[in-house]
Amino acid sequence: MNRITQLFHTKYPIIQAGMIWASGWRLASAVSNAGGLGLIGSGSMYPDVLQEHIRKCRQATSQPFGVNVPLLYPDIDRLMEIIMAEGVKIVFTSAGNPKTWTPVLKEAGITVVHVVSSSTFALKSEAAGVDAVVAEGFEAGGHNGREETTSMVLIPAVCEKVKIPVIAAGGIGSGRAMAAAFALGAEGVQVGSRFVATPEASSHDNFKQAVIQAGEGDTVLSLKKVTPVRLIRNPFYESVKAAEDRGADTAELLALLGKGRAKKGMFEGRLEEGELEIGQVSALIHEIKPAAAVVREIWEEFRDTCGRLGELIINSSSPPTSSPPSA
Repeated sequence: MNRITQLFHTKYPIIQAGMIWASGWRLASAVSNAGGLGLIGSGSMYPDVLQEHIRKCRQATSQPFGVNVPLLYPDIDRLMEIIMAEGVKIVFTSAGNPKTWTPVLKEAGITVVHVVSSSTFALKSEAAGVDAVVAEGFEAGGHNGREETTSMVLIPAVCEKVKIPVIAAGGIGSGRAMAAAFALGAEGVQVGSRFVATPEASSHDNFKQAVIQAGEGDTVLSLKKVTPVRLIRNPFYESVKAAEDRGADTAELLALLGKGRAKKGMFEGRLEEGELEIGQVSALIHEIKPAAAVVREIWEEFRDTCGRLGELIINSSSPPTSSPPSA
């Protein structure tokens, strides 16, 4: 056990990200049942839909689960009321000021984690009273930080600044990546894109196929004037890029974005005209497999990698077996 498994009462320090249009009760409960921490993604849910997902998740698992709440979305007051009324014990917040809701949630006995993209925001989150932070690097999908700091730099930077546990995110979809994150100081990992390519994810099969077919360089961070988001290159992305290249202002980009672009792409599978949000690690995802298999493979590969590195250190520090030939 470490501070993350103790904090969440889970078997493994593996957290499934609360992604919009992908992280419903089926995915969250499957991950929790497998020993990780499943999160319901409330960013694409109306209040009554969130309530339904919380109740179904509780019926589907006896293990801990939580809810991710992007603070920039509407109906935040109502979402938080439902979360507290339903007795949810873990909340991950993102895309907003942690000072706004952390004291309220903590007063209700809820464990609070905030997602950050810099050590500055990590310190502010710690000061706000959160129990842990997610350090999410530039590689991540969906909403992203404007700083464009990669996970390799961000994770140790955050670990140096805060005393609370750090969960690494951004580019993590395997046990090898998890081992790298732990080497940098993290005590847990949050995995998003890898869980999109599972049968339990609520996203459309067309989107899942686009994820496993994506290669290196097929995702781009865009819409920085609105809210930075990493997208798969498609006709919608090209229209966004053309607008940004000619200097479009925020109003024009918002008009181009319109309503329901993310739903069209990720939930309805309209790949030409919708937003396709996913991380760079999609280039390393080649098949759709059950969420429980993903959790198991990440953990087993993590242990194997740590063992291999330990053997490498021992072998490297061992004295030579024989003396070099004399001159």
